[in-house]
Amino acid sequence: MHDDHEKQQFAGYPVGVNTTLSCGACTATLIRPLGKPHAQGPRRIIAVSGGIGSGKSSVTSVLASQGAVTADADAIAREILEPGEPTLTEVARAFGDDLLRQDGSLDRALLASRVFGGEGADERVARLNAITHPVIEARAWSILRGAPEGALAVYDIPLLVEGDHADRFDAVVIVDAPVEERVKRLEGRGVTPEDARARIRAQASSQERRAIATIWIDNEGSAADLEEVARLVYERWLAPDDALID
Repeated sequence: MHDDHEKQQFAGYPVGVNTTLSCGACTATLIRPLGKPHAQGPRRIIAVSGGIGSGKSSVTSVLASQGAVTADADAIAREILEPGEPTLTEVARAFGDDLLRQDGSLDRALLASRVFGGEGADERVARLNAITHPVIEARAWSILRGAPEGALAVYDIPLLVEGDHADRFDAVVIVDAPVEERVKRLEGRGVTPEDARARIRAQASSQERRAIATIWIDNEGSAADLEEVARLVYERWLAPDDALID
């Protein structure tokens, strides 16, 4: 049984900026104040972000298991390029009808090689993003704003820093991990070390992510460590009705 002090900590009352939760080699730190939940609609709308291989999707999964309503930017990006979707038609019109297979599905590898490789890639990426990102955002925010009264709404969004959207959220949870650990995780998904490092270099830096973070999770532990820390973040910081301040 928890003593009174532990109960207060669990309820979130004495915690404030620079409070740390930990399990094994994984830690979470509240680095900015967190205001009171909304009285109407979703209690809080938060973003979970982090570099490729950092473990952000695992954190989102834990929050979902605690009852959070989640919108996954990557999943939506795949959905809007399925056969029959207007966005797929726009992409094919912009980058070539030969991107479509006979069954109407997108040849994603061909699209990637056409957009991301060679001279002028920045302009092509910007063109692709201009087509897809507004649709992704609209679907995601429809899910988030449609969350039940009092629910936590979570947006799993990889490119939060790059999209300059952090101020739209009640809190931003950033998951970070050492580069070599991220490379190792990506190798386990079939990505070569060279490609993994290139992808990491192309994304925002840890310093840039920390500049927008409300909660910072250092994921240097096991999967079980991360899951436990994510659960504690939910129970002690995101679920309580109290504001967490200095």
